[in-house]
Amino acid sequence: MAAPSMAAALAASLPAQSSTPAPSAPTYEAIPASMSEVIDIEASIPLNYVQLDGMVVSKILKHAREAPATSAHGLLLGLDLDGTLEVSNSFPLPHHSSDEDDKTSKFSARYQTSMLRSLKEVQSDDSVVGFYQATTLGAFFNQSLVETQAIHQEKLRHGGVVVIHDITQTARGNASFRAFRLTSSFLDAYKKKSFNSASLVNHRLTFSSILTEIPLKIRTNPLLSSFLGGLSETATGSKSAAGSDSALPPSFSVLDLGLAEAIDGYRTEEGNLAYLSRQIARERAKADNYVARRKEENATRIAQGLPPLPEEDVTRLFKIPAEPNRLESMLLLGQVDAYAKSMAGASSTGLVKMYAARAGNNA
Repeated sequence: MAAPSMAAALAASLPAQSSTPAPSAPTYEAIPASMSEVIDIEASIPLNYVQLDGMVVSKILKHAREAPATSAHGLLLGLDLDGTLEVSNSFPLPHHSSDEDDKTSKFSARYQTSMLRSLKEVQSDDSVVGFYQATTLGAFFNQSLVETQAIHQEKLRHGGVVVIHDITQTARGNASFRAFRLTSSFLDAYKKKSFNSASLVNHRLTFSSILTEIPLKIRTNPLLSSFLGGLSETATGSKSAAGSDSALPPSFSVLDLGLAEAIDGYRTEEGNLAYLSRQIARERAKADNYVARRKEENATRIAQGLPPLPEEDVTRLFKIPAEPNRLESMLLLGQVDAYAKSMAGASSTGLVKMYAARAGNNA
């Protein structure tokens, strides 16, 4: 029988290895709501202004030019630091013209989740700080924008912002970017889903108090600044060579048509509200007459020594409609105001060009 080797003898003399359990995954407890405000110091600092990166501006301009009119929208990514909301990246959201809202919303949610996951994997900013929306002629008041911004202000830390990009101003050579947030009074009425006459008076709401504008700055690096400077020099040379054929901008007729459509929509909505108000007044008058007759009848019965009739619930006998929602009417009035301001700006610029051309011809 062969003698065991030295390695085997040493292995036999060593104690048997005990099977140690695998370390469990660490567990993290959620921060209590009472402590979140103490830990998150930046949340208590008010938002002073919004800073857009030059790359974000280029992306929004490109998306607005390639997408159909007023359909370009997307998410803004960045962080808020010391009262400044720094927007460092963005990505567009797909536009769907179908009427299947459920499928569209689910697809949009999956797309957003996938994009944010991909950005996180490449160590890029993946914190949503708001969204952008392209518009024409400055008319951006609509139900969809208000609902989206209300959701963002409820879930995001500083409430998020909506950056409005006016395509018409860009076509004239002036890139227009404005940042807005919903006011606290409007947000309070929106949470209560109450936009009747009493609520509008109590919250002092008009179309001009729905949104509040936040100062916006654009930050560019030297390379982008030199590139834009070259583009501006080329555009100036082409303009001086081509000359000006018309003092009025080409969008003036479109602006007039948009203003007329906004006024028609506002008048239609006001007609519907007036009809509902008259219906409510008729039902309330019927209920008041019924209560007055019942009181007179009870007074007569008491005078005759008879027991009075029991009081009945008027709301069961008469179906008094609820007061109509005036949010849509207020938004349409905001569109009319935006079109009117755009028309005033375009006409004033056109008049200056006309007088300048006349002075040049007389010289």
